[in-house]
Amino acid sequence: MTVEITSHEELRELLGAPMPKALAKERQALHERDRQWLAASPFCLVATAGADGACDVSPKGDPPGFALVLDDTTIAIPERPGNRRADGYHNIVDNPHVGLIFLIPGRTDTLRINGRARLVRDAPFFDDMVVRGHRPVLAIVVEIEQIFFHCGKAFLRSELWRPESWQPDALPSRPRLAKEVEAYPESLADLEVYYGEAYERKIYG
Repeated sequence: MTVEITSHEELRELLGAPMPKALAKERQALHERDRQWLAASPFCLVATAGADGACDVSPKGDPPGFALVLDDTTIAIPERPGNRRADGYHNIVDNPHVGLIFLIPGRTDTLRINGRARLVRDAPFFDDMVVRGHRPVLAIVVEIEQIFFHCGKAFLRSELWRPESWQPDALPSRPRLAKEVEAYPESLADLEVYYGEAYERKIYG
């Protein structure tokens, strides 16, 4: 029998109250260590939700420090060429609330930022976001409402950074998935060329 949780009271009864230090670590402005973390991070996950509540999580990656600190309570994340679905961007137009998780490879702890986002199509700071000659056509500007470091238990449990636990061949290659699951019209041979060495050379346009 499936037993659902349908109230905050039930949830608290099951999990217990949060530890005081887990609540006390929240901040509303960047600490110097937060700035250092952002300067070292090459990857983050951006969570958004549309007006209807439908959610999306999008990965963002660039050289370390790609999330630009504008001031003590504001950061900006550049757009890079992608598949043009723009699901998260459409969500931000309708609902500004976003959640971010910044990772540093090899670190089990993460930096979490929650706040309100807006899309900017140009600004002077875009000149500081040029990579391989690519100047972003838009950026997500996030006004920080909550920031804190998150413990590393999930990464420890998953052994994410332990190479001996990695199984990249557990599923077919990206070209084969594109052909079998997404029904791309190109031949498998053409997809293997597309996702080969040339793919990395085209990631900035």
